[in-house]
Amino acid sequence: QVQLKEYGGGSVQAGGSLRLSCAASGYTYSRYCMGWFRQGPGKEREGVASFYTVDGTTYYADSVKGRFAISQDNVDHTLYLQMNSLKPEDTAMYYCAADPGRSVSTCNTRNHFNYWGQGTQVTVSS
Repeated sequence: QVQLKEYGGGSVQAGGSLRLSCAASGYTYSRYCMGWFRQGPGKEREGVASFYTVDGTTYYADSVKGRFAISQDNVDHTLYLQMNSLKPEDTAMYYCAADPGRSVSTCNTRNHFNYWGQGTQVTVSS
């Protein structure tokens, strides 16, 4: 069983950077798909990025490609989302998620995730 908690949200100006962290407990070296999602006010949840723990395969939404980077510490399993060149449209509640037993072919933000953090707010101002 995995428990997740996000850290690092806050308010930044457009063009700035933030690094979100997701502390993972109950994590074992097994087949996991990890992901970052976000949901702006009045909007549907959007997949941001995914990370496959077996081989490090990543996927990024087109809206963040080239600006955001997902990674995981291979010792303590903390999941990170480095966010650069932030834009006001990046304003959202950001959630990390995990799902066990995935194959690389199904590790993407469109599929179901069993475990979720509580979210951390990111606000980008002009």
